[in-house]
Amino acid sequence: MKLKVSKSTLNGSIAIPASKSHTIRAVAIAALAQGKSCIRNPLISSDAISAAKCYQQLGADINISDDSCWKIRGTAGQITPTAEIIDVGNSGTTLRLAAGSAALAEKGQKTTFTGDHQICSRPIGPLLKAITELGASAKSLNNNDKAPIEITGQLTGGATTIECMTSQYLSSLLMAAPLAKNDTNINVTLLNEPDYVRLTLDWLDRQNIEYQNENMKRFLIKGNQQYKNFDMQIPADFSSATFFLCAAATLNADITLTGLDFSDSQPDKAVVDYLKKMGANIQKNENSVRITKSQLQGINIDMNRTPDALPAMAVTACFAKGPTKLYNVAQARKKETDRIDCMANELAKMNIKTKQLPDGLIIYPGTLKAAKLNGHGDHRIVMALAVAAMAIEKHSTIDSAEAINVTFPSYVNLMKKLGANMEISD
Repeated sequence: MKLKVSKSTLNGSIAIPASKSHTIRAVAIAALAQGKSCIRNPLISSDAISAAKCYQQLGADINISDDSCWKIRGTAGQITPTAEIIDVGNSGTTLRLAAGSAALAEKGQKTTFTGDHQICSRPIGPLLKAITELGASAKSLNNNDKAPIEITGQLTGGATTIECMTSQYLSSLLMAAPLAKNDTNINVTLLNEPDYVRLTLDWLDRQNIEYQNENMKRFLIKGNQQYKNFDMQIPADFSSATFFLCAAATLNADITLTGLDFSDSQPDKAVVDYLKKMGANIQKNENSVRITKSQLQGINIDMNRTPDALPAMAVTACFAKGPTKLYNVAQARKKETDRIDCMANELAKMNIKTKQLPDGLIIYPGTLKAAKLNGHGDHRIVMALAVAAMAIEKHSTIDSAEAINVTFPSYVNLMKKLGANMEISD
């Protein structure tokens, strides 16, 4: 599918959909818990649905027919894997978290996971090694430290050391370890995106899970614990809000985003701070943000905590006065795509000069030109390029627009509600 976009003026107010990160963690915890849980206002997207189907195949009773409340009767930690291969689609979060959960199956019980071509290109070796060191068996079936993978129970606890290029490795271990028979000691030698681990720890705190956290460098998790059922509303997604924040800061716009909780641990709330430092006009109120166009200044931004925001911030930098450097985000090269390389290539088609760094990107502002763009099958690249295209009189087209459905199916409709000139076509 293609997304056709041209010059737009944005005005109005919209509610941002629910958080993907919270929704998938909620599914995982509810599936591992005792009793029946209700996940209210979940994100309805292909990634979230992949998580629900995955944990259903691990033995949970999951009903997602009601969009207002997903009902999950948990396994009480008694994972009963299916004989079928579990396909997580494009959901890297699901794959990493479920790998740890599957390791809780009884000794000798096996679970095989796979995903789409992007999932099968993303590394998972450090997590497999850690799971194996904690009593289970985890291996890459192609011996390349990538999916498809096979997990054999049983995770019993113990000690492991792990380097977390992605925070999801650590989140997986932290969520599974409380249900292991023995205590677990995790030494962390590298941790990118630490705020996503904070998000996971918030879930453990709500569950009254006992653990010790030594500055995110060492964790001691007590074994033989249990998760309990819950009834919780999922907060709005700051990662999704990013595209609207950046659009309003760069286009002829005056928009208000509602439902945002700045007390939540989601790291992409930092985008508001990035834009403020660039000079954006932003007014934060309780659970809402109003943002209007302003003259932005190029700055240097350490994006290690917010790799998902790189595509949108790269586009924002095109409108600043002076260059912007996005750095310390090497893990962005290991997402659904190499987002650093992809954004450099697509912005070049739009007459924007960039310089790639091993861990980031320097963007030199210029006059954007319409172009035929490649979304690279990456939802965040497609949505970011659409923001750039809304600044140009002539229309641009972005292919692989169906990737938006991975995390934000309502993106185009919400943009159009604000006045965006964009249409999806086959």
